[in-house]
Amino acid sequence: MKTILTFGTFDLLHVGHVRLLSRARELGDRLIVGVSSDNLNFTKKNKYPEFSQDERMEIISMIKGIDGVFLEESLELKDFYLQEYGADILVMGDDWRGKFDHYESICQVVYLPRTPSISTTAVIEKARG
Repeated sequence: MKTILTFGTFDLLHVGHVRLLSRARELGDRLIVGVSSDNLNFTKKNKYPEFSQDERMEIISMIKGIDGVFLEESLELKDFYLQEYGADILVMGDDWRGKFDHYESICQVVYLPRTPSISTTAVIEKARG
């Protein structure tokens, strides 16, 4: 059984998120998703998500093909998460290309292309008009 692990904020879920998760799931038998905590998101982006970590985890857990969801509390714990969940493959969007190559000693690292012209920031800007 091949376990896939991916991480993200998954705020204002959009088609880009769903496509990434679907393509990640196709790489193995089990897909586990780490959802960035509110505090981790603030550390990375200097802003809090629109939806709380509990709401985002609930949304992700309801998507068909997701076998498990956990709260990612620190970037420094990625190696722990990979080992804890028995990841065979770490999947990230290609905007992170090269940033996680050092985890190749734990599992295969795959960077998937992002969906063009879609991002949570773009969704927020469009909604605000």
